[in-house]
Amino acid sequence: MDINTLRKIGDRLKKDILSHLTELRASESFGKGASGDVTNAIDKRAEDIVLEEAEKLGEPLTIISEECGIREIRGGGLKLLVDPIDGSRNALSGVPLFSTSIAVVDGDTIGNTSLGYVVNLISGDEFWAIKGQGSYLNNTAIKTQRDDIMKVISYEAQTPKVDIPRIVPLLSLFRRARCFGSTALDMAFLSQGAISIFITPSLSRSFDFVAGYLLVKEAGGIVTDTDGNNIDTFEIGLKKLTPLLASGNKHLHSKALEVLKKSH
Repeated sequence: MDINTLRKIGDRLKKDILSHLTELRASESFGKGASGDVTNAIDKRAEDIVLEEAEKLGEPLTIISEECGIREIRGGGLKLLVDPIDGSRNALSGVPLFSTSIAVVDGDTIGNTSLGYVVNLISGDEFWAIKGQGSYLNNTAIKTQRDDIMKVISYEAQTPKVDIPRIVPLLSLFRRARCFGSTALDMAFLSQGAISIFITPSLSRSFDFVAGYLLVKEAGGIVTDTDGNNIDTFEIGLKKLTPLLASGNKHLHSKALEVLKKSH
């Protein structure tokens, strides 16, 4: 399993999803998926593509995905964590910002992630990270923000009336704040230095952020929970949940944690 394998899956996703986008938006949903969220037609189409391509590899794999849950191929093996459509609400409403996120994990924890891949299904941009070899955007090496200026913060708010008041003290320190609606793209943008900090106070599952986690780490950034706890030992799967704080560097991260601690 290498990054080119994931990029081939991404190529098929970009072509298929975009060419059927109008039809997929109009289709009925399929009820709730393994994560408890509604599985829309676009989610299922994207997941089916990943599963089909995984089957073709002829390797023993364990797929952990937002819609189907856990599926073993040829008895199971190396783990493939998949968020078929990250930003489903954007995709359905017509906001042109959503992605597919795939990570390869050789073990049971986030720290065992060896490959991370995020494809922006509208722009076609591909972000990927290889453990120990850095992060890339369309073949060009990328790095997180190096200075400690609080330029742009992005956030995710699953329940705005609860989540936003908790992070307002942090948001107020930045020149600009953005809510893109796709955690994987938030972390991808952070890995290229486009944003300074990303925070989601609501609870996320591993497949929501694991590819982004490796992107940020390999680009020189830091990812913890919102209390500053290391998440390398966070168990992958469907049940474990955690809030997230990702920063371009340790100085930004320390500033953010200090503000969050005071606001509790």
